[in-house]
Amino acid sequence: MSDATNPMILARRRIEAPHSVPTPPKESPFYIQAASAPGDQTTFVLKQGETFAVFDRYGDIDPEGLGEKGIYHEGTRYLSFLLLTLGDVRPLYLSSNVKDDNDLLTVDLTNPDLYNQDRLVVPRSKLHIFRCKFIWQAAAYERIRIRNHSLVPVKESLRIQFDADCADIFEVRGTRRKRWGRYLDPDITSDSVILAYEGLDGITRQTRLRFSPPPDQIDAGQAIFELALPAGAEQTISVTASFESGVPISSLPSYDHALSAQKETIHHIKREIAEIWTSSEQFNRWLSRAVADLHMMTTETPEGPFPYAGVPWYSTPFGRDGIITALECLWFHPGLAKGVLHFLASTQATEVRPEADAEPGKILHEARGGEMANLGEIPFKRYYGSVDATPLFVFLAGEYFKRTNDLEFIQSIWPQIELALDWINSFGDSNGDGFVDYNRKSSSGLVQQGWKDSHDAIFHEDGSPAVGPIALCEVQGYVYAAKQAAAALASSLGKFDLSKGLLEQAKSLQQIFEEQFWCETISTYAIALDGRKNPCRVRTSNAGHCLLTGIAAPDRGRQVAQTLLSEEGFSGWGIRTVAASEVGYNPMSYHNGSVWPHDNAMIVQGLARYGLKAATLKVFEAFFDSSINFDFHRLPELFCGFQRRPGEGPTRYPVACAPQAWSAASVFLFLQASLGMTINGKEGIVTFKNPVLPAFLKEVRIRSLQSGRGSVDLLLRNHDHDVGINVLRKTGSAQVLVVI
Repeated sequence: MSDATNPMILARRRIEAPHSVPTPPKESPFYIQAASAPGDQTTFVLKQGETFAVFDRYGDIDPEGLGEKGIYHEGTRYLSFLLLTLGDVRPLYLSSNVKDDNDLLTVDLTNPDLYNQDRLVVPRSKLHIFRCKFIWQAAAYERIRIRNHSLVPVKESLRIQFDADCADIFEVRGTRRKRWGRYLDPDITSDSVILAYEGLDGITRQTRLRFSPPPDQIDAGQAIFELALPAGAEQTISVTASFESGVPISSLPSYDHALSAQKETIHHIKREIAEIWTSSEQFNRWLSRAVADLHMMTTETPEGPFPYAGVPWYSTPFGRDGIITALECLWFHPGLAKGVLHFLASTQATEVRPEADAEPGKILHEARGGEMANLGEIPFKRYYGSVDATPLFVFLAGEYFKRTNDLEFIQSIWPQIELALDWINSFGDSNGDGFVDYNRKSSSGLVQQGWKDSHDAIFHEDGSPAVGPIALCEVQGYVYAAKQAAAALASSLGKFDLSKGLLEQAKSLQQIFEEQFWCETISTYAIALDGRKNPCRVRTSNAGHCLLTGIAAPDRGRQVAQTLLSEEGFSGWGIRTVAASEVGYNPMSYHNGSVWPHDNAMIVQGLARYGLKAATLKVFEAFFDSSINFDFHRLPELFCGFQRRPGEGPTRYPVACAPQAWSAASVFLFLQASLGMTINGKEGIVTFKNPVLPAFLKEVRIRSLQSGRGSVDLLLRNHDHDVGINVLRKTGSAQVLVVI
């Protein structure tokens, strides 16, 4: 076989293709490149466990757009090309959709006019090609059904072309490599093909494709089925691709058994959480997609469920993302928070490792599999370059305990909570000024280590970059909340002196925070203090998180809200990361003017905390409108911060992840904030403080909401001046309290 047709050579070319684009900016070696437009075709995402797939609307994998399509497993693209054709012609597209539970992709296709030389042999729309695809336990399953709707027999070949480049996800993103491993010779049988790559890390990664029935022709790059369909007849073809890393998969369940197991797993998860239904069909679609995305993004780890961050670029554990996702849906799904806390406690840093920005007590930022991580070509195998994950971990532990009263679990992770507190007070405060700050230790790690981690995200009012160590305003709020939460936990464990000391530390932090971060000239808190303790006087969304945690003084909290909701801060679709009045504003940037759903949800919870319910509803309603304009009612990771224009939807960000866990979960925090809902697990009391609902919601029903040792079913009705709350069913010791 010549190099021109050898699929393993073609695979190498597909790996090397990203290297023709310019080198990423030196300040950002892990920049996600977008050398060409995404194109106008919709992509479809499936995920289960450590495996996810991005298909085009045909159900194929092609190199169009950003080149992100493929099937990935443990940080590696195992299938990089997949194309179904009738002979040499692609079918005509009819429709495609992912089912409501995100478990199954279905595609309807038909034949174009098919010719033999110049003679029409099969007129258009005589063959119906139906594809069903799903992922289960490191394998992708597909069933193809071809039905002849003509009145005469049809003979035609169906060809499935495929390839496996075994590219690391960072290569797909655009990171350059100097060396690779080697491709092994394909292993071909009558009904299967194995495409294998031996990495420089010593791991052999295999894509094993199985076909049933056996194709009429098969080689290293294609399988051909000669169809002979009488009038009205149909034929079914099954294709299974399994992804093996080091250890071969001995056997796979059948298509039907795998699909049944997947559906049963989804139904079991749904039974564990509260159900929400409303009078708005559009809002219900947003809710149901969010629930489905949350399930899909959640991976079962040995420590429990953990929501992976986003597809395609961040389908892996991120400490900050996992914590915030768990906080957003804590009121209706506390089991997720327990899994997140357990996982992060088990991966907490225990030693100083500068190359990973690791220090004792620090909570994981990111964990990656794949060849590049194993070789240290990227620092993210276990990477700790996150300044906020550690206080957020403690904060989540406190919120989880308030929600569940699960003291036994808190006792089990108390050593890790204490280590996190020690990190906050030692390594976290590098210069002893009372503020937690960051300055990367790893030369290849992240320059910025807050949630806005673009290299240019933290700057002064003149646009000049801040020089570290940098103390972010929202991080001080997280630390304030963490110490208050830890004080409550310590008191519950009988550690009263520690509890008192933590409360005193929180009070002291609040005082110096107000003194040094408040900027009267811009009516908000500085985004940060730089290494010389000069405030970065820039209007940003970061200050809104100070409302969430309660560190902001009441009068200043109201000023922050006014600044956030000004014309410069609020786009009409949401609160911008950077106000339009600032020098560094760019509505198309990742962090300097865009709009992020999770960011807004956290701010909205803060607005509600300060009693600003009109502002709460304003942002909530904007995101409801946004959700209607996105495919599948799925809020992406972010979108552009352009001002809202009449009759138009929000402007998409070209490389945003969708789904993204903390964007999916934002709807639950929006709803909780508007209702002023808190749940006291110890007393079993569900409290609604000054509940309000947006105009588009006339009724909200919540079923099987757990509270203490009981549960409640609730009906909430939106009236002109208040919200009526009716208890439809109550079990155990659950109670409902409305505070006006």
